[in-house]
Amino acid sequence: MAHVNDPAVIERLMRTKGRWAIVGLTTNEWRAAYDVSLFIRDRLGMEIIPVNLPGDPVHGETGYRTLGDIPAEKRPIDVVDCFVNSQKVGSVVDQSIAMGAKAVWLQLGVIDEAAAERAKAAGLDVVMNACPAQLAWKYQL
Repeated sequence: MAHVNDPAVIERLMRTKGRWAIVGLTTNEWRAAYDVSLFIRDRLGMEIIPVNLPGDPVHGETGYRTLGDIPAEKRPIDVVDCFVNSQKVGSVVDQSIAMGAKAVWLQLGVIDEAAAERAKAAGLDVVMNACPAQLAWKYQL
């Protein structure tokens, strides 16, 4: 069955202050993750944690190579925001489940129905193929 985003979940995730791990956030200013992560931090008021292969810091925030590298004092993670391609996102979702994240947010164009089902079955909230920066007007944020 195809995943359908729940507007109530989207609004709760965007309004409730929390910690978002942004997977695929790099220093490349041309990538969508760069500006969207600033929106999540500065407009929505979330703490952000960059996760990228070299573990580079972004926006003055300490970066980590994997979700598993995020130290205990930075957990729990409320939302794992996925800026990786659809073929790779299943692994990120599985890591999110394993680390006890509360939700996964798959960005625009990132679609993996099986991974979404695994996350829901594990009790995580799931948003797929959506961008919080593009939805902000709808929720007056």
